[in-house]
Amino acid sequence: MSAPKVFLPGSTIGVLGGGQLGRMLAQAAARMGYRVHVFEPQAQCPAGAVAHREVNAPYEDLAALADFARGCDVVTYEFENIPAAPLRHIEGLTQLYPHWSVLETTQNRSREKRWLRAHGVPHARFAEVAAGGDLAAGLCEVGIPCVVKTADFGYDGKGQLKVMTEADVPAALKKFAGQPVVIEQFIDFACEVSAVVARSPGGELRVFPVSENIHTNHILEFSIVPARVPAAVLQQAEQLAARIAAEINLVGVMGVEFFVTKAGEVLVNELAPRTHNSGHYTLDACVTSQFEQQVRAICGLPLGSVELLSPVVMVNILGDAWGLTAGSTQAPVEPDWAALLAEPNVRLHLYGKSEPRAGRKMGHFTVTAPTADAALALARRGQALL
Repeated sequence: MSAPKVFLPGSTIGVLGGGQLGRMLAQAAARMGYRVHVFEPQAQCPAGAVAHREVNAPYEDLAALADFARGCDVVTYEFENIPAAPLRHIEGLTQLYPHWSVLETTQNRSREKRWLRAHGVPHARFAEVAAGGDLAAGLCEVGIPCVVKTADFGYDGKGQLKVMTEADVPAALKKFAGQPVVIEQFIDFACEVSAVVARSPGGELRVFPVSENIHTNHILEFSIVPARVPAAVLQQAEQLAARIAAEINLVGVMGVEFFVTKAGEVLVNELAPRTHNSGHYTLDACVTSQFEQQVRAICGLPLGSVELLSPVVMVNILGDAWGLTAGSTQAPVEPDWAALLAEPNVRLHLYGKSEPRAGRKMGHFTVTAPTADAALALARRGQALL
């Protein structure tokens, strides 16, 4: 077998998707001497603002996608809701990492759960219901309490509904009528953690320190590193992330989300074959950031150190910080960035999005401190300043 191709600085990296993950990837790549082209249906996207070239066309525009691919040495993607089918079309035109089959598996909850089950990865009990299938039967199979989730296009709690008692069943039957869904056993977890894993074409693996995650309204609010969980939980999460990356034949970076049960079990919740919101702390607290690691992995370079330099907490900044609430018609009020940045250990990252909206991720900040608890206290104080 021939050695994997190496794409050295000066090469062109193509990024499918123009959101904040693509933006931070482009910034890391440019710092390392790469050119970056972005393909995104929506013009003036966050990633395009820092890229060398921005192409705006639907992902299903095969001619535009092929032309884009021919102008890149290697292509990756920054979120998993890109349709996998068009990526087969460019497979012979450029190097695509991760492979489209990884995207196809992980972007659909049914396929992802089946993959976890087939590979013996611990996960919550689940049942699948096809479009037009018997949702009530699926609910009976899994049992109540449970969570009903659309098979496709779900993130930040979108497309899902908790069914905690029999009284919740009619709402679920109405909401998901005719849709393909996955019904998952409700896990009364002690906490949620995640691990970002990187793998190179040659099989080199690195797992970043595990993050403890706190969500509010299904959106990540705080990521705390080191995670305040037993060492056995950290070890199991790291080992599972590495095993999944190897068995799915990942080339690139993947976020692996876990539930930690009150009995100490570690269950895989979701896979995301790209950089992950909970890994943003790596920009300011690790030797190598997850974005630089993605560049190294897809370009066939040696992976960087994942050593944690300091305890850290990452805080998402939502459109709510502009004083906005869902359905509000009031004008946004710019947050007090100066007050936040008066805190000496705060680092601010804004994503260049033109319009703040309630619940929309507009940026994040990190806080470093001698301990995770101290960093969390400072992070909460910084959040209050906004």
